[in-house]
Amino acid sequence: MATFDVYNLAKEKVSTIDLADQVFGSEVNEHLFYEVIKSQLAARRAGTHAVKNRSLVSGGGKKPYKQKGTGQARQGSIRASHWVGGGKAMGPKPRDYSYDVPKKVRQGALRSALSLRAREQQVLILDAFQLNEIKTKKALAALDVLGVRNALIIDDKANENLAKSVRNLEGYTFLPPEGLNLYDVLKHHTIVLTVPTAKTIEARLS
Repeated sequence: MATFDVYNLAKEKVSTIDLADQVFGSEVNEHLFYEVIKSQLAARRAGTHAVKNRSLVSGGGKKPYKQKGTGQARQGSIRASHWVGGGKAMGPKPRDYSYDVPKKVRQGALRSALSLRAREQQVLILDAFQLNEIKTKKALAALDVLGVRNALIIDDKANENLAKSVRNLEGYTFLPPEGLNLYDVLKHHTIVLTVPTAKTIEARLS
């Protein structure tokens, strides 16, 4: 079992917690990072790009001039792709870029990322992270006391005071345990958990 110190908001050690090596002490597989991050970023693409081909551009139904005798190259429509204002040949069309990687691969990548942050001693576990009001300044002051910069904060979605206080802070992201994903874990330097969310993540990924 991997053992972590548990702190309060004053950065005072209050206890310890044991978490599964399978989740916080496993071997780091960077190839899984590539596959899962590529999938996440591909799913974000809107895929709404489009251009008109010659069948979609209005006009051009009539042959511009007769086939022979003009001395010019034969033409069938002024909306052909080589005409100014014509349709584009083989242009992009709307498409879905998303693709799925197996669930076991996603879970393995998350375990590797959490283990990497734990190995770097960048996993901070708190007994609780409660604010008595929605106040960005108070959230920032608490994070300054904890000594974290550029952190992913994971706590129950019912903790709205914390979620709304953090959302405008540059370099900080709040997520419920259900929203934990590889991209945000690797994007942030430090992972801040509470004891209940650490246990939830352990149970999910074990």
